[in-house]
Amino acid sequence: MVAGCTPSGPAQGQLDAVWGNPGTGEGKLNHPRAICIDADNLLYIVDKTPRIQVFTPDGKLVRTWQTPEFQFGKPCGLSFDLEGNLLVADTHYYRILTYTKEGKLLAEKTIGGERGFTPGKFHFVTDCQQDAEGNYFIAEYGEFDRVQRFTRDRQFVSQWGGHGSDIGQFLRPQKMEFDRQGLLWITDACNHRLQVFDVSGPEPKLAKSWGEYGSGPGQLSYPYDLHLDEPAGHIYLCEFGNHRIQKFTLDGQYLGHWGRNGRQPGELDQPWGLTRDSYGRLYVIDTYNHRVQRFWL
Repeated sequence: MVAGCTPSGPAQGQLDAVWGNPGTGEGKLNHPRAICIDADNLLYIVDKTPRIQVFTPDGKLVRTWQTPEFQFGKPCGLSFDLEGNLLVADTHYYRILTYTKEGKLLAEKTIGGERGFTPGKFHFVTDCQQDAEGNYFIAEYGEFDRVQRFTRDRQFVSQWGGHGSDIGQFLRPQKMEFDRQGLLWITDACNHRLQVFDVSGPEPKLAKSWGEYGSGPGQLSYPYDLHLDEPAGHIYLCEFGNHRIQKFTLDGQYLGHWGRNGRQPGELDQPWGLTRDSYGRLYVIDTYNHRVQRFWL
C-alpha cells in the first residue's frame, strides 16, 4: 500500500480477495477458528494445529507461534486487551492466555487454568474482552454457560448466565464485543440469538435480545461472531450454521446477507469468525474451506 493512499471498493458484500490453502505447514490453514486484527491491519488467526499465525491483509505470513498445550483441545477465541496484547481463549485448558503481538507469553497475566464452577474456575472458555476501565469479561460454555467478570488485576468480581434458553441464560456464548456506550454484545450461539447487557453496575442488566432459529432472511443458525459498525448503525453476524454473513440494524432489523454453502469464491463452509480492517474490508475465516475471504462493505 502506498503511504497516503486509501483503497476504495464496490458495493457491500462484494468479494475482494480469497487466500489460504489447507495444510499444517507455515502459512497454511487447518480449520481456522478465530480471527482478530491489530492497529496495523495485521490479521491474527488461530487454527486447529493449534498455531497462531499473523498475516498481512493479502495473506503473507509475518510470524507464527503455538500455544503451550493442545493435547486435549484447541483455542477458539482471540481478542486484544487495552495494552495491545493478544488474549487467547485456551478453551480446553480452562484459561485465558496473554501474548505480546510478537508471540511472547506473558504467563503472569494468565486467568484461570482450573476446571470448576467456583469463582475464577472455568469450563470451556470462548472469549475474553476488556471494558474501558480494564475489567475482564470471560465467556464459557459446557456445563456452565456463563460470563465471569474480573478486575483489571484479574480478581474475580461476579458471574451471570447459566445453562438454558431463558432470557439472561446462554447456550454457548461464543463471542463478545463492547460498544461505545459500554454495552456488552454477546452471540448466544446455540440459542441462535444476540443478548446485550449493561454491565456498568454491580449486576448486569439486559438491554436487548433478539434472534430466532432458521435459515430465512433475518433468522439465525449458530451465530459465532459479530462486528459492530456503530457509526453506520449496523451489526454483521457470521453464521456457522447458515454459511453466510448477515447485516442488521443495531435493533435487529434485517438489512441483507451474502454467502451460501459451497467451495467457490464467495461461498462459505461453516465460517467461524470475522473482523474488519481500517479501510472497511471485512475478513471472514471460511473454516471448512481452510481459507480467508475478504469483502467490501
